[in-house]
This record gives sequence, structure tokens and C-alpha cells, in this order.
Amino acid sequence: MIDEAELRAYLASSGAFLEGHFLLSSGLHSPNYVQCAQALKSPAWAGRMGAALAAGWGGPRPDLILSPAMGGLIIGHEVARAFGVDFVFTERENNAMTLRRGFSLKKGARLIIVEDVFTTGKSTLETAVVAAAAGAETIGAMSVINRMGEKTLPFPALSLLRLGLDTHQPENCPLCRAGLPVVKPGSRKF
Repeated sequence: MIDEAELRAYLASSGAFLEGHFLLSSGLHSPNYVQCAQALKSPAWAGRMGAALAAGWGGPRPDLILSPAMGGLIIGHEVARAFGVDFVFTERENNAMTLRRGFSLKKGARLIIVEDVFTTGKSTLETAVVAAAAGAETIGAMSVINRMGEKTLPFPALSLLRLGLDTHQPENCPLCRAGLPVVKPGSRKF
């Protein structure tokens, strides 16, 4: 496992913790953002995080790891490596999550969905719909960071770190009132 203090220190030193004025995929504004791509650029750390997630899993062994692109690609691959199973990913096409690139899921396959950050849970849930449509079973979900607060997913979930970051409705955002320009750092289009 990775000690939480060690992980926080690494995330800070890697440049993953950002401060400014951010438009989140939820539509909320925040003075903080976690850019996990900065943390996952280190193959050694990505491997450690993937191994820690796999080691922390208490459920049945998956047949496959499935991740939504873009954020889940690196960490999903590393979790699959740790479990010794295949890795495939979904991506958005015409604003809908889908399997492309010749990927398919076997009917009855048990899979875990892996992401870099759980924020709203939307990408995870959309990926679970793709799995269900193919006849596969989502047995759980994993992420490096969980920002969902009190929200939960409809299957067991594991994260290396829970973060409660400040968020504001756009109409009540002190950063907007202060005139700070807003940045949309994520990969999802609204």
C-alpha cells in the first residue's frame, strides 16, 4: 500500500494539485483542481498506485479492467498489470461513451472500472452502462482520488485518497466576483 501522507506529498511535488479558478465537469467552480495526469507521468509512481489499488481490493478477482478515456488510461493499465488481466477502454463518440478500436467485452465478464479521479461519478456510470449493454458485470470501481464527497457509486468502490475540495455555484463564486478568469482543465466537453 501507499501511505496517505506519502501520496499527498507526491501529488503536491508532481504538480498534480493546482490552485486557481476552475470550472469542473459538474458545472461548479473551485479554487482547487487535481490534475492526475501530472502524477501519472511517472511510470514508477503509476505502477505503485496501480499495485496499491489492486492490493486493496477485497472483492472477487476481475476478468478485465475497463477505463473511460482519457483520465483512466494510465492508471487502468497499471491496475490491470497488477491483477494480471487485460485492459480496454471506452471513449466518447458523439458525446456518448462507447467501445471503439476493436475492443469488445465478453458476456459474463466481471470487470472493475478504473479512473484517475472520481468527481461526479458520471464517467464511471456511463462506462458501467457500456459494460452492461455488452453483457459484462461491473463488480467495482477504483480511482487514485475520490472527490465525490457523500455521493456513492452503485457498486463497491476503492480510492487511494479522499479529497474534499471547495466548490461554488457559479452565481455564488467568490473567484468570479474577484474577477479571476475561469479555466476548464478537464477532458469532458459540456
